[in-house]
Amino acid sequence: MTPASEGKRPLGQVEFITLIAMLTAMVAFAIDAMLPALPRIAAELTPEAPNRAQLVVTSFVFGMGVGTFLVGPLSDRFGRKPIIVIGGAIYIVSAGLTTLAGTLEWALAARFLQGLGAAAPRIVSLAIVRDLYSGRNMARTLSIVMFVFAMVPAIGPTLGAGIAAVAGWRGIFGAFILFCFSATAWLVLRQPETLAPENRRPLEPRAMAAAVAELFAHPTVRLSIFVQTLCFGMLFATLSSTQQIFDQTYGQGDTFHLWFGGIAVVASLASVLNARLVGRLGMRALIKAMLAVQTLLSLGMVLAVILPLPAGVELGIYVLWTASVFFQAGMTLGNLNALAMEPMGHIAGMAASISTAIATIGAVAIAVPLGLLYDGTPLPLALGTAICAALAWGLTRMIRRDGD
Repeated sequence: MTPASEGKRPLGQVEFITLIAMLTAMVAFAIDAMLPALPRIAAELTPEAPNRAQLVVTSFVFGMGVGTFLVGPLSDRFGRKPIIVIGGAIYIVSAGLTTLAGTLEWALAARFLQGLGAAAPRIVSLAIVRDLYSGRNMARTLSIVMFVFAMVPAIGPTLGAGIAAVAGWRGIFGAFILFCFSATAWLVLRQPETLAPENRRPLEPRAMAAAVAELFAHPTVRLSIFVQTLCFGMLFATLSSTQQIFDQTYGQGDTFHLWFGGIAVVASLASVLNARLVGRLGMRALIKAMLAVQTLLSLGMVLAVILPLPAGVELGIYVLWTASVFFQAGMTLGNLNALAMEPMGHIAGMAASISTAIATIGAVAIAVPLGLLYDGTPLPLALGTAICAALAWGLTRMIRRDGD
C-alpha cells in the first residue's frame, strides 16, 4: 500500500522521529530494563547456578540475530508495516510467555522468541527511514533517532528496578508488552506504508546465498564482519555480566541502575565524537586507535584485580573500564558497518541485514562463555575483553581501503 492508497497523510517530522525512536528503543529497553532483575530471576529460576540468569540477556540477543537474517528480505517482499506488526505480535506474546516461566529454560526460550520479534522493529524501522529520506535529511533523522536510542540505557535499568520493586521481575515484561503495543498501534494507526507494491521484490533464497558468498569473498567486508563480531562480543559480554559484578563483587546492587545510567550517558558521547573525528582521521584509523586503547585498558583492569587494591579504588577502575567498553563500541561499530557496506552498494539492504545477523550471532558465541566464567571478580571478563580487543586490532590492520 502506498500512503495515498491508505488515505493517510505523511507524519510530521517530529511525530515520525518519535515513532521510529520508540520502535528502535524496544531492543535497548528489553535488554537494559532486565539487568536489575537478574538477582531475582536467579533466586527464583536457577538458585543452584545463579550465574546462568544472565543468559536471559544473551538469549534475547541471539534471537534478535536470527531474526535479522529474515526481516529485511520479508519487508522487501510484503511491505514494512506488516512485518513490524508481526514482529510486534511475537514480541508481545513471548513477553507474556516469560511471565509464566517456571523454569529458566522456559524463560530462555521465550526470550529467544522475544528477540526474534524485536528484530522487526529494529531493522525495518530503519528501512522506513530509507524509504522516505535520503542524503542529509536521512542522516539528520537517523542521528536524532540514534541519540534517543542511546539514552534508553541511561533510564532503562532505573525503570526496571522500579517496576521490579513494585511488581516483581515478571512485571517488567508487562511493561515490555505495554511499550510494544503502544508503538505498534501508533505505527498502524498513523504511519502510511512506505514501500509501494511496484517496488517490492520476491523472496529469493538463491540471492541471499549468493550475497553471503559475496560478502565473505571480499577481504574488506569479511574482515570488517569478523571485527564487528569481536566488538559486539565484548559489548554483550560486559552487558550481561555488569549487574552481577556491581552486586556480588562490589556490593553495589542497590545502586547499580544509577551507576549504569551514568556509564550510558558517558558512552553516548562516543557517537558525537566519532562524527567530529571520522572525516579527519578516517574510519580505519579510529577503529585501530580505539581497539589499541581498549586492549591496554582491559589489561589495566586485569592488573587492578590481581593487585591488592582497596575495594573503592578497584570499583572506580571497574566503572571507568566498563564505560570504556561501551564508549569503544560507539566509536567502532558504526565505522565497521560502513567499511563492510562500502563495497556492497549493489546489495546494500541485504548485505546490511546479513552482516549484522552474522556479527550478532557470533558475538553471542563469545559473550555466553565469557559471562559464565564469572568467578566473583571481573578478571575473566577483563582478560577475555583484552584478547578480543587485541585480535580485533590485528584484524583491522589487515583491512585495506582506498583513501583511508
